[in-house]
Amino acid sequence: MKVLIVGGGGREHAITWAVAKSPRVDKIYAAPGNAGIADYAECADISVMDAEKLVAFAKEKEVDFVIVAPDDPLAAGVADAFLDAGIKTFGPRKNAAIIEASKAFSKDLMKKYNIPSAAYETFDDADAALKYLETAPMPIVLKADGLALGKGVLICNTLEEAKAGVKEIMQDKKFGSAGNRMVVEEFMTGREVSVLCYSDGKTIKPMTSAQDHKRAGDNDTGLNTGGMGTFSPSPFYTDEVADFCMKNIYQPTIDAMKAEGREFKGVLFCGLMLTPNGPKVLEYNARFGDPEAQVVIPRMKNDIIDVMEACVDGTLDKIDLQFEDNAAVCVMLASDGYPVSYEKGFPISGLEKFAGRDDYFAFHSGTKFKDGKVVTNGGRVIGITALGADLVTARANAYAATEWVDFDNKYMRHDIGKAIDEQ
Repeated sequence: MKVLIVGGGGREHAITWAVAKSPRVDKIYAAPGNAGIADYAECADISVMDAEKLVAFAKEKEVDFVIVAPDDPLAAGVADAFLDAGIKTFGPRKNAAIIEASKAFSKDLMKKYNIPSAAYETFDDADAALKYLETAPMPIVLKADGLALGKGVLICNTLEEAKAGVKEIMQDKKFGSAGNRMVVEEFMTGREVSVLCYSDGKTIKPMTSAQDHKRAGDNDTGLNTGGMGTFSPSPFYTDEVADFCMKNIYQPTIDAMKAEGREFKGVLFCGLMLTPNGPKVLEYNARFGDPEAQVVIPRMKNDIIDVMEACVDGTLDKIDLQFEDNAAVCVMLASDGYPVSYEKGFPISGLEKFAGRDDYFAFHSGTKFKDGKVVTNGGRVIGITALGADLVTARANAYAATEWVDFDNKYMRHDIGKAIDEQ
C-alpha cells in the first residue's frame, strides 16, 4: 500500500512513525513533511492547502490511502478533494470539520443536543459584546470563532481584561478573520483532560486519555501556545468519567453530526473539563491533537492503518482498539521567544541517540534540512517523548532525554506532568 500523509509537524511525524510500522505499507509520501518525517517518507514540497496539487501528486504516485492531519486543510475541504477524486482518505469532510472550524457551530450543536458544556453567548458585533460583558460574571472566557492555531482563547479575570480581549479579537483582529465572530463563555473550573476518539460516522471508539500544557511558561504562565508538552494517561480520567463521557458526550456528538447531515469520519478530539458538576466539553477538534498525538499514538497496540481504514469504510465496530498498560510524556523543545518572535536556522545535535528506539522519540515539529544538516524551522522544534511503566517514570525519562538534544535558543517548560505529583 502507498500512503500520503498531509502535514509537516510533530503530529504528522508521530502518525508517519506509526504508519511505517504497518506491514501493509510499502511506501510513504508526505507533503510537505519535515526533516524527521523524511526518515520514513519521501517528502514533497506542496502546501497542505493546495488541494489541486496534492490530488495531482497522489494520482501521479498512485497513492492508495491519504491521511489529512492538520486542522486548516480539513476546514478548507482538502479531504473532500481527495474523496471526490476517488482516493480513500482519512479525515472528515469540510461540512464535518466545522465542529472545530467554528466554535459558534459547536456550541450551538451541544446546546441543541443537550451535550454538557459551558453556558455561552455568540457575538458578531464588538459593541454588543462589550455591553453584554458589563453585567457578566467574572472570570469569563472569550473565544475567536474560527481557527487560531490553538491560541484564540482568552481567560479574563476582570471586566477591564475582558474589554481588552474584545478589542484584541474583534477589533484589532489579532487572530485574523477567526475573530469576525466571538463566543463568550462561562468560566469553568476543574481538571482538563483531552480524549481523542476514532469515528466512522456511527461508531466512536475513544483512545487513551491525555493532558496538554498550553501556556508558554512554567506553572501555566505566559501566552497560549500550540502546546508545550503533554502526558498520557490522565490519572484524573477514571473509568466512571469515561463511562459518563461515552454516554453523554462522545456518542451523542457523533449521532448529532449524523442527524445534521454532517457524518464525521476521522478523529474527534474532545477537550474536557472535569468540573464539580461533572465532565463538560471545553472544545472539539476535528483531528489528532498536537502534541497529544505524540503520547497517544506510541501507546496504541493496533496497526494504525487498520483502524483508519475502518473509519473510512464504516467498520470501526469490528476493531478492538487497544493501548499498552504504560505511560508517555512529551516535553516540547521550542525556540526561545515562542510564541511571539524567535530565530530559526540553528543546527540541532543529538538526534541520532533516538534512532531505532521504541521507548524514546524525537518527534519533529519545526525542522528542515539546510546544507545537509537538520536545523530549527519553527517555534516548536522537537517533541521529546518517552515511555515508562507509569507516569512518574515516563516523566523522568522524557526530561532526561531532553538533555540529549541541543540547539541555540533551546527553550522548554520544566513542569510538564507536574499534576502527576499532585494526584
